[in-house]
Parts: sequence; structure tokens; C-alpha cells
Amino acid sequence: MISFVYNDIRYELQPVGSSWNVLRCEAGGRRVIVGAGLFPWKGTADACCLAEAFVQTAYPVGVKLVGPDVQHPMTVGDLRIVGPNVGHPNFIYWDKDSTSCAPT
Repeated sequence: MISFVYNDIRYELQPVGSSWNVLRCEAGGRRVIVGAGLFPWKGTADACCLAEAFVQTAYPVGVKLVGPDVQHPMTVGDLRIVGPNVGHPNFIYWDKDSTSCAPT
């Protein structure tokens, strides 16, 4: 079984027939299936790279900041209410010096 560590959590890649399962290893030796039947017909090296990308996407590291949507304020009479811009959130990554916008 192939294992890798992401965000201080160990994950394992388990072959099942012609595909792979991704397992998260928890305290006490318990394993939880994160994804099943993934990457059919991929070799070990390709499956490991794809599993790491899958885990990084499923469990992103960082803080999601949602800034104001100043382009589309809601109005109540003369009062403008600026809500969050959920279409264009920013992310703060721990391994980078500044904030970066998520790809759209």
C-alpha cells in the first residue's frame, strides 16, 4: 500500500481490481475511505500523483475569505447593503506570502 502525508494527515492508496481507493488514516489505526474506484487502469506512479491532487482538492489548506461585492449592492430605499462576493472568494494559503485569487 502506498502512503503520503498532506496537511499532517497520512493517506493511503489501495489497489482494488483495476482501480484505486484513497484512505485517510486516523488516530488509533482506523482508516476512512475518501474516494473509491478512482483512476481505473492507472499505474502506481500515476495513481499516486492523482490521489495527492484529489486529496488537495477535497481538503484545501488555508482560509477562505469572502470580500464585499461592491459591484452589486442591494438597495433598501437609499441604503446600499454590500453583501459578500461569493463568486470571487480569495484564499490565504499557508505556504505563500500573500493572498491569491482562486481560479475561476
